[in-house]
Amino acid sequence: MKRVLSVCILSGLVSGFSPANVSAKALSGQEIFTRSCSVCHSVAPPPKAAPPIMPLASRYHLKFRTKKEGMNQIVAYLKSPNKNSAVDPQAITRFGLMPALALPDAELSAVAEWVWDQYNPNMGMGQGMGRGAGRNR
Repeated sequence: MKRVLSVCILSGLVSGFSPANVSAKALSGQEIFTRSCSVCHSVAPPPKAAPPIMPLASRYHLKFRTKKEGMNQIVAYLKSPNKNSAVDPQAITRFGLMPALALPDAELSAVAEWVWDQYNPNMGMGQGMGRGAGRNR
């Protein structure tokens, strides 16, 4: 039995399996979103009980030059949401202020990166896609 266990451990180390890899895989931003955020947030419009992620990602991309800056702001906001640091204050008016997420920093970073990566430049941000689009021009 010891020999089988030793072979399994060595095989895992050679193939790149390690506890760190297991943790990284468990911290998939999309999985964290599905588990902790998707109850309120959809990925794309229409919204559920909170703004969809793709338009929020667009706002972060408009406001922050780098992925690192954007992710840092997302993490800070998830830890302590407030209207002054929101990238879309109108969303707070519409949906209310979200509660702080009590997640480990590694999970907050993983979900922040996933949110940042949901940016779609073809979304049409601010191009009259809402109520009354194209009227009275």
